[in-house]
Amino acid sequence: MSGRALSFGAVAQAYERFRPGYPVELFDLVMTYAGRPVRTALEIGAGTGKATRLFARPGITVTATEPDGAMLAELRKHVPANVTTVQAAFEDVRPGESYELIYAAAALHWTNPEGRWPRMASLLEPGGVFASFGGPVRPADPAVGEALRAARAPFLESDEVPSPDGTPPGHDMQWPGTELQRSEWFADVQQFVIERRLTMSARDYVGHLSTISAYLELPASERQQVFSRIMGVLPKTVEIAADIDVHLARRRCEQ
Repeated sequence: MSGRALSFGAVAQAYERFRPGYPVELFDLVMTYAGRPVRTALEIGAGTGKATRLFARPGITVTATEPDGAMLAELRKHVPANVTTVQAAFEDVRPGESYELIYAAAALHWTNPEGRWPRMASLLEPGGVFASFGGPVRPADPAVGEALRAARAPFLESDEVPSPDGTPPGHDMQWPGTELQRSEWFADVQQFVIERRLTMSARDYVGHLSTISAYLELPASERQQVFSRIMGVLPKTVEIAADIDVHLARRRCEQ
């Protein structure tokens, strides 16, 4: 678990306030793929519980794991009673109980790639479902996006996390689907996109940027400068493209 992965706790309340939640269409997509009732779920890197609240429906017991204590404390304020919280990184979750669903919301790239899929399989029931989802939140207007990039350029070339396995953006299958396809433990790998458009005030969009790890790693003085520059180029209301990339796979029964 990298230091960058543990950089969010200092901004847990901002993360909860400014990060978008997840729509019911995502829950429906995962459950349709599962093809049967899901009663037990494990969440990896739960953050403040944005996705936890979506999956913690009546009849589904969720175990939400999160390595950062401040994020987990924020999560506990917002989730229902059928959620068990555990302060742990994915690598520290020991096999024992197995789950019908494991999901990661904008968190899988923080896990250690070494042994990732055998470990995942060891926590899933045969035939169980793995789901990973997330995606960047960007200005929908290309001109606004270009102005933002120019304002950010003296401090950051990019604020997005690159593909962990180097898959080019235009490839038919994106990470982690690429890794899942290569894994002996998983089958029926599918990729979906849930298109989403949001509207934020300029201040709220900068608030969202304040929860992005690339900015959190900057020295405080540079963070202040870059956010001031970005505020200066944004319209008062920012139309946002926040598509959700979804990858689904099934634990092989024969393994």
